[in-house]
Amino acid sequence: MKQLKKWMLGATTAACAMYAAGSAQAVEIEYWQYFFEPRVKAMETLIENFEKANPDITVKMTHFPYADYRTKVAAAIPAGQGPDVVQLFYGWLNDYVNAQLIQPLPNDVFPPAEIEAEFFPMVQAMKRGDQYMALPTAVRSLALFYNKRLFDKAGIDGPPKTLDELVETAKKLTQTDGAGNLSTVGITTGMNAQDHHWFREVLVRQFGGDPYMDNYKKVNYNTDAGKAALKYYSDLEFTHKVTAAGFMDEPQAAFKAGRAGMHIDGSFRIGALNKVRGLKWGVAELPAAADGTQSNYSSYWVNGITSKATDEKYDAAVKFMKYVTSDEAMQVWLDTVGELPAKPSAAMTDANANHEVYGPFIKGLGYAKTTIFANESGQRQALMDMVGRMRLESQSAEDSLAQAAGEEQKILDDYYN
Repeated sequence: MKQLKKWMLGATTAACAMYAAGSAQAVEIEYWQYFFEPRVKAMETLIENFEKANPDITVKMTHFPYADYRTKVAAAIPAGQGPDVVQLFYGWLNDYVNAQLIQPLPNDVFPPAEIEAEFFPMVQAMKRGDQYMALPTAVRSLALFYNKRLFDKAGIDGPPKTLDELVETAKKLTQTDGAGNLSTVGITTGMNAQDHHWFREVLVRQFGGDPYMDNYKKVNYNTDAGKAALKYYSDLEFTHKVTAAGFMDEPQAAFKAGRAGMHIDGSFRIGALNKVRGLKWGVAELPAAADGTQSNYSSYWVNGITSKATDEKYDAAVKFMKYVTSDEAMQVWLDTVGELPAKPSAAMTDANANHEVYGPFIKGLGYAKTTIFANESGQRQALMDMVGRMRLESQSAEDSLAQAAGEEQKILDDYYN
């Protein structure tokens, strides 16, 4: 009996020691992203899956409105606060690296050769030297969303296949009220949304140009092709009167409200549109040029390990990064958000390519370009101001285009020189 008690006491002591050791090894890391409901929902699922597989690691997620996100990140990390793993737009990478907000991914866990063999080539923009700074779970391209009810009401058989057809289709979809004000736009517009990508990487190319030269270090759209692209884009509002920038504040808001016949957006919009009751919509590839030229823009958000993460938090962050870039995580992201897996092996399946919603985005990836930004927000603002001057100051398209090209070139020169 004494021996039994002695054994039980020893076992209890050992168990307590093991528990204490386990508790000492337990670690909490923090993950930050901006608030976009489908993304938050997807990450909640990923965190739950990760914590089940790694019971010694807790991941706390924090999110902020998009407008405040970059400021919050920039203030928190240098102060030793905030995230250990952070989400950022690929176009912000230079800013995050220069400000030392993120640190390189370890080559032993994320071998560059393996990344370059498994991920879409666009992801190579995340490489600095011989290490990757960040990696995506998903990638996305653009497509044309269209309102099936409005198409049926206007007697339109299907989405436009060419740019000329887009104009004629938009005219049939546009509605005005008794005072002549737009009540339904044929197509949404707004350089503040995805149109600055549509202009640069799609329209300029479809009109025979190349928006940049020297690996995106030299602006090249102040050309005949750029002028034709801007004329096409601005004519939608100023000549054909099938749209108005700022209609219902945001382009996607107008489409979600059933007040827009067509809307160009990314695959990340799928999850949000699926939740809109009564909205019957479809997706098509972006319209081709008259000569059949197709183009698209691809982009992605990435996750990186912040400079704040050290010791056991760094190790936990590496494990979490490995999971959120796995095939399993990519499938969760596709099912929840609608964004496409960042690996061709997972994205370019027959089922995905022939899917009525995912298919147009998958096909668009095949001929998409990815802009290498020096300062994404500043470069976007240059194009927003370009159209704004035409609207508010009646500046000519030619002059406004030249001014925008000059402003954007200065941004590039300031960064690279």
